[in-house]
Amino acid sequence: MQQQITLLELVDRVLNKGVSLSGDITLSVADVDLVYVGLRVLLASVGTLEELQLRDDT
Repeated sequence: MQQQITLLELVDRVLNKGVSLSGDITLSVADVDLVYVGLRVLLASVGTLEELQLRDDT
């Protein structure tokens, strides 16, 4: 059975649980790396972050 989720429900779930994304981008020409960018993104609500911080402090 396939369940449909609205965009609002998806955003609510992401903010309640939190999502961590990471990635790397390298720009190169003729096998010579010119630019390297490392990306790390944490997406969560303030309430979720405070709750996680309280768990880490104990």
